[in-house]
Amino acid sequence: MLRSRWSPNSAFAKRLANGGRREVDYYTQLVPQMPPGLVPRCFDGHFDEDSLAWHLLLEDLTDSHEVATTWPVPPSRAQTFAIVTTLARWHAAWWDHPSLGDSVGTWASVEESAQRMETFAGHYDRFADLLGDRLGEERRILYRRLIDQSERLSQRYHSRRHLSITHGDAHVWNFLLPRTGVDDTVRIFDFDLWSINVPTHDLAYMMAMHWYPERRQALERLLLNLYHDTLVESGITGYTRGALDRDYRWAVLWQITRPVWQWSINIPPLIWWNNLERVFAAVDDLGCEELLG
Repeated sequence: MLRSRWSPNSAFAKRLANGGRREVDYYTQLVPQMPPGLVPRCFDGHFDEDSLAWHLLLEDLTDSHEVATTWPVPPSRAQTFAIVTTLARWHAAWWDHPSLGDSVGTWASVEESAQRMETFAGHYDRFADLLGDRLGEERRILYRRLIDQSERLSQRYHSRRHLSITHGDAHVWNFLLPRTGVDDTVRIFDFDLWSINVPTHDLAYMMAMHWYPERRQALERLLLNLYHDTLVESGITGYTRGALDRDYRWAVLWQITRPVWQWSINIPPLIWWNNLERVFAAVDDLGCEELLG
């Protein structure tokens, strides 16, 4: 399977090109250091800084794998369990790895985190003005409290403890499942947003952002149990089930920023509006407001 993209000289094109750069970096630098069977094998990859053209030559999984469902229909219970198991094993491969921030990825400084939040606050003000009374007062207060307390909440990331490589766009349609009758593993793909981060961001994005309450409530606890069990089986120690719950609620709270970022880069309302409603339902269900004191 050949992935490639040519990018002319424009702001949007440069954003696309940066995604290509990150994909090439991931497959050529990180994948060779990982256990097999988690992502597609890469045979060749290159990013040209002058032309911004790039390519990846990946193994062809067409005959053996498929996406579980057509968006936005969620996968079956069994498919979802297989997806979360692979996500946990993938996170475990880089969990507190000594290369993080050295030869693999970069750490965001406290100053960079503050600058990003300042940018977000500007986007949020315009977003709230646009929505008017469609963004209720309770939600507005929650956003302002999150912005005001972002420095304290960011201390979890800046502890540099129990972190890993995160996908950044870990919805279930970025996983390839073995076709019926094929004895193989689930593979993760599309790595243009990978970074060092708290792993529960991927779980919160997958479940709290994309699933309506009935589905999420039915599977959320079971999947968090499975995720933690898989971490332990993969050799991760010192990360308790309670710590996972705290990190998950923390990550769900942060996910309320995602619809605003999506709006700011002109992602259609069909995406960000539904994400907004689903993630606030999760925030309410999980009592995430308590994290703001």
